[in-house]
Amino acid sequence: MALFGKRDRESEQAPEAAQATPTGSPDVKVLGSGCAKCNQLEAAAKAALAELGMDSTIDHVTDFARIAQYGVMTTPALVVDGKVVSAGRVLKKEEIVRILTAPRA
Repeated sequence: MALFGKRDRESEQAPEAAQATPTGSPDVKVLGSGCAKCNQLEAAAKAALAELGMDSTIDHVTDFARIAQYGVMTTPALVVDGKVVSAGRVLKKEEIVRILTAPRA
């Protein structure tokens, strides 16, 4: 319901629709300015994908307007299939592997 120009949160979609690749690999994005911590998170995500044998590319979003669309206020952040799974800290490879192997709704 639109009230005073505001949209209902349930009716909103992620800024970019979540799309799994044809091989079933997740759509993974790192949100951040390109600082050292953001690059560490991207490297850990690449290592996790490689360990799982998933053929997926990682998008590194540096545009703060696009980052804000995800509702992220602290970076780095990790987005899997359009859902923010972590923000404000650098995850280790093992943590990302757990996230990627967990059942997705």
